[in-house]
Amino acid sequence: MANGSVRVRFCPSPTGNPHVGLVRTALFNWAYARHTGGTFVFRIEDTDAARDSEESYVQLLDSLRWLGFDWDEGPQVGGPHEPYRQSQRMDIYQDVARKLLEGGHAYRCYCSTEELDTRRDAARAAGKPSGYDGHCRELTAEQVAAYEAEGRTPIVRFRMPDETITFTDLVRGELTFTPENVPDYGIVRANGAPLYTLVNPVDDALMDITHVLRGEDLLSSTPRQIALYKALTELGIAKSVPQFGHLPYVMGEGNKKLSKRDPQSSLNLYRERGFLPEGLLNYLSLLGWSLAADRDIFTVEEMVAAFDVADVNPNPARFDLKKAEAINADHIRLLDVKDFTERCRPWLKAPVAPWAPEDFDEARWLAIAPHAQTRLKVLSEITENVDFLFLPEPVFDEPSWTKAMKEGSDALLRTAREKLEAADWTSPESLKEAVLAAGEAHGLKLGKAQAPVRVAVTGRTVGLPLFESLEVLGKDTTLARVDAALARLAA
Repeated sequence: MANGSVRVRFCPSPTGNPHVGLVRTALFNWAYARHTGGTFVFRIEDTDAARDSEESYVQLLDSLRWLGFDWDEGPQVGGPHEPYRQSQRMDIYQDVARKLLEGGHAYRCYCSTEELDTRRDAARAAGKPSGYDGHCRELTAEQVAAYEAEGRTPIVRFRMPDETITFTDLVRGELTFTPENVPDYGIVRANGAPLYTLVNPVDDALMDITHVLRGEDLLSSTPRQIALYKALTELGIAKSVPQFGHLPYVMGEGNKKLSKRDPQSSLNLYRERGFLPEGLLNYLSLLGWSLAADRDIFTVEEMVAAFDVADVNPNPARFDLKKAEAINADHIRLLDVKDFTERCRPWLKAPVAPWAPEDFDEARWLAIAPHAQTRLKVLSEITENVDFLFLPEPVFDEPSWTKAMKEGSDALLRTAREKLEAADWTSPESLKEAVLAAGEAHGLKLGKAQAPVRVAVTGRTVGLPLFESLEVLGKDTTLARVDAALARLAA
């Protein structure tokens, strides 16, 4: 593809929280535009006043910015095809609908919902396709006058050509649809409001979109849109029919399509849990595409350099939360330590952090951060991993206390305290040797010996590297916590 000739679009509706499947569609469009040196157009499909909200619109823009997407045309950026919100383009759609009617590509349909249902039921009973049967296709002036006299308000239907439609899907190859399976369809409601079936192709035509990359769920509407594009081209509204590529479903639990109702579908959930944008995008890119058979971890820049929609796999892709977390963990490790410390900040402050703001110690945080970076799957895990450093005393996890403080733990802790008091507190290795020596004195290996010490000091049986943690916590605080644990055991 020649540089600059690709024009793709991403056109979500501002309803509810952004969905990870929607993000995957945005990612593939954006990556294809950037890979080809083309144009990424972002526009908003907000013609459904009952479902669309300004809050969702603002959230959508914020989410795309957080993910690192930039767009060449669209809200906040502008461009030669403004406005980029469908609710502000109604005059355009009404004008196009009028031209389609005048050109014979559309007609007014006066059928009531009850009449349509009756005829559909009869068609099904006869084993025939149950789509619109063309009842109003060739109405006489007298029939129109009679309907008008009854007070019927028509919708506008597009007149599908009586021919087979074949196109080459960029993901699925050649696809064919026969006329009986693609009936005439509505493009304008009875109240004059244009339908998605009209506004989406019209915007694509007027914005010179060359490639429509969208979800597999929209595949059945493609032959209708191709016929509409041809009509728009004939009327001089469109220049050509774009190429289509239908991206695979993102599946959730039980081989079902991941729906907006599934908790794991919400982008906000991943943002709140502390997924990195680059980790989440890396994982989402694997839902239908891969950089190489033996490589799952890569940067957004590496994806852009390699991405071609022709390489997208048409088979459904399963969303695997554990794999998403593992990939995010790898991206956390790849961060520069300074970057990591800054990205964790939201989880180290109120209202998330359980400690008082004045108890947060910057020096302790900077000292422990490199050790924490090797342990996290998501950034939100930092709070409970480091709380022992900033709370006046550890929060004891009772099952951990019971598990670690077995018979003889008090004697071990007394010995460990003695050895730790004599240790060199500028070296984690010296602290390790102190606990190892305490264990040997009681016939225990390091793993068994350090468990009561860890729980006494941090409140938990698992966490950051123990001896580095003790060094950061400091001698006085560590010994005071061992004393408190001994008192608790005695009680």
